[in-house]
Amino acid sequence: MLDLLGREKELFTEDIENHKEQLDKIVSNSRFLVLGGAGSIGQAVTKEIFKRNPKKLHVVDISENNLVELVRDIRSSYGYIDGDFKTFALDVGSVEYDAFIEADGKYDYVLNLSALKHVRSEEDPYTLMRMINVNIFNTDKTIQQSIKKGVKKYFCVSTDKAANPVNMMGASKRIMEMFVNRRSQDINVSMARFANVAFSDGSLLYSFNQRIQKQQPIVAPIDIKRYFVIPKESGELCLMSCIFGENRDIFFPKLNENLHLITFSEIAKKFLAQKGLKPAICDTEEEAREMAKKLPLDNKWPCFFTKSDTTGEKDFEEFFTNQETLDMERFENLGVIKNNLNYNEETLQHFEAQIKELKQKKSWNKDDLIKLFHHMIPDFEHKETGRYLDSKM
Repeated sequence: MLDLLGREKELFTEDIENHKEQLDKIVSNSRFLVLGGAGSIGQAVTKEIFKRNPKKLHVVDISENNLVELVRDIRSSYGYIDGDFKTFALDVGSVEYDAFIEADGKYDYVLNLSALKHVRSEEDPYTLMRMINVNIFNTDKTIQQSIKKGVKKYFCVSTDKAANPVNMMGASKRIMEMFVNRRSQDINVSMARFANVAFSDGSLLYSFNQRIQKQQPIVAPIDIKRYFVIPKESGELCLMSCIFGENRDIFFPKLNENLHLITFSEIAKKFLAQKGLKPAICDTEEEAREMAKKLPLDNKWPCFFTKSDTTGEKDFEEFFTNQETLDMERFENLGVIKNNLNYNEETLQHFEAQIKELKQKKSWNKDDLIKLFHHMIPDFEHKETGRYLDSKM
C-alpha cells in the first residue's frame, strides 16, 4: 500500500521503537474501551492494543457485521490474549450503551473513534444534525461517563479538517475539541488530527476496489492533493496520543520527506498499474459508463479524471493553525499541539441550548446549523458550491 502513496517506509516506526518497552508495559497492565472500534481507524487501533496483550479490551460499534469481521481478522492474525476481549454491537448514543457503561465502565483508557467523517454528510440538514450528535454530543456524553467511572484517560479522534475548517464536518470536529477542552478539568484528555486513511471504509480509494469488482469506471479528481496514512499508521498515531499525550495534547504527523502530498488521480494510476492495467481516459461520465460495458479492453480501464467542484473541499491540508503552540521535538515523526485550558462556557451552553431547541421542534434547516457554527467559530469559512459528491459519479 505504501508504494501507492509514493513512499517507501512507514511513518512512525522510529517513535514506536523508541517507546516500545514503555508502550508494551502500559498496555499490558491496562483496561481499554474502544468506541467505534469496527471502523477502519477503530480496527487499526484495536489491533495495536490487542497485540500488546491488555488486561481488558472491550470494543463497541454500531456495525454488527464489521465487528464480526474484526474478530475474525484478529483471531486469524494474532490469536488470543490472556485478558478479557469482547465486542458489543451498540450505538454509543443509545440507552443500551448507557446501561452497558453503568453495569461495568471499569476502564483505564477510553478511546473514541466513532464519527461521521464524510463531507457529503452535510448535504441534508438531517444527516448534518446526526453528525453533530455523533461528533460532538456523543463525545461529550462519553467523556462525562468516563469521569463518573474514574477512567484515567480519554482519547478521541479529531481531523486535519478542524484546522481552519471550510466544511461542516471539519467544523463539527473543531467544536468537539472545544467541548473536550472543557472536560479536561476533570479528566486527562488527548486527541489526534491526521491525514486521510488510505483505503478506509467509504473513502474514494476504497471505492477503487469496488469499481474494479463491479466492472465500473474509476473516477477521481485531478486537482485535489492530500496526505495519506495507512491504517496501521492511524492505529499507531491514536495509541501514541492516548498513552503518551499530556492533558489537552493533539498529536499529528509531521510533514517531512516521508509524508507526500499526492492527487487521487495519481493513486488511481498506481492502483491500476499494480493490477496490470492502464487508464483509458474518458472526457465525460457517459463515455466512461459506455466504455465499462465493453470490458475487458486490452488491459485498459475506463477512468474519468476531473476537477473538483463540490461543497466543502479544502484547497490544501493543514494539521494546525498559526495560533496554536507546537512541540516538534519530543517525537521523531509526531508533532504535538499544546493546548491550554481555554473555552467559553457561555458559548458552549448557547450551542447546546440551540441544538436542543431545534430538536424539540423537529424542524430545522442547514442555514440554522451553519449560523450556529459561525457563532462557535467566527472565522469559519464555509465553502458552499451547491454541488455535492452524491450528485457525481
